[in-house]
Amino acid sequence: MPSPTASVAGPADWPEVAALRTGVFVAEQGVPPEIEQDAADATAVHVLSRDGSGRVVATGRLLLEETTARIGRMAAAAEVRGRGHGAAVLAELHRQAVALGATQVELHAQLPARRFYEREGYAAVGDVYEEAGIAHVTMRRRLGEGPAGTV
Repeated sequence: MPSPTASVAGPADWPEVAALRTGVFVAEQGVPPEIEQDAADATAVHVLSRDGSGRVVATGRLLLEETTARIGRMAAAAEVRGRGHGAAVLAELHRQAVALGATQVELHAQLPARRFYEREGYAAVGDVYEEAGIAHVTMRRRLGEGPAGTV
């Protein structure tokens, strides 16, 4: 089985991206639907990964604030978690951030995902807090640092 890859999502991909996010955040995690999608979706860079059948199985988005890229809405379908799709999406988000001139990335990690981000070169900053009823921690990483072969 080939390693998962990721690419920038186009407008035609939005229905699949939105459906995946709704399934993960709203149906699975209980995030209120009115806060899952927001105005930032219109200007964000969205990245996706597809499985062998072409179905969108992982996604994330990037928003640029000066030289900091803010990554969010990272979601993977339950059946592909731990199989590299999330890492592929994150790597592509890093590449897009560099292309936009970012020097660091920041995200709000759900606590169960903290180790995933630490393996990708992120460090926690600050205390644990609640967002949408879920415990999170802010994590940052300078671009150009992290596991070998990553941006």
